[in-house]
Amino acid sequence: MWYSTQKVSAALADSILEIKGCKMSVLSDKANCPVETTLGMIGGKYKAIILWHLTLQTRRFGELQRLIPQATQKMLTQQLRELERDDLVIRTVYPVVPPKVEYALSDLGRSIKPILEAMREWGTGYMEHRGISANCFMAAEDAQEPEQ
Repeated sequence: MWYSTQKVSAALADSILEIKGCKMSVLSDKANCPVETTLGMIGGKYKAIILWHLTLQTRRFGELQRLIPQATQKMLTQQLRELERDDLVIRTVYPVVPPKVEYALSDLGRSIKPILEAMREWGTGYMEHRGISANCFMAAEDAQEPEQ
């Protein structure tokens, strides 16, 4: 098999244990499925990409726009608001002129990194299996923690 279910399952289990018990806005009377809840939180058009970029460092809105040029300003703003609403992203506004706004992952947001890495690994394996070369910003070396 071209993917390791044990590795993916371990990463998911570790992340789920970290977020167990948190009240999230995507939960409702109808959503009792953990997978559905997770997809509701990270399944937006650009949410996983935004989260990936924020795993590397805190970013300003303009940086995210440059890193995700296919996202319109309106869509990027909407996705960031939803991530903030779901406690995955922290938005910090500085009282300066011109306005300075930064986005960073919350503790809950950082707990999703193993899931994003597992998705990248699975997608890479799938693409290789299909004879497609992966060519994107989510290279394995990009996922390393910044040096202090």
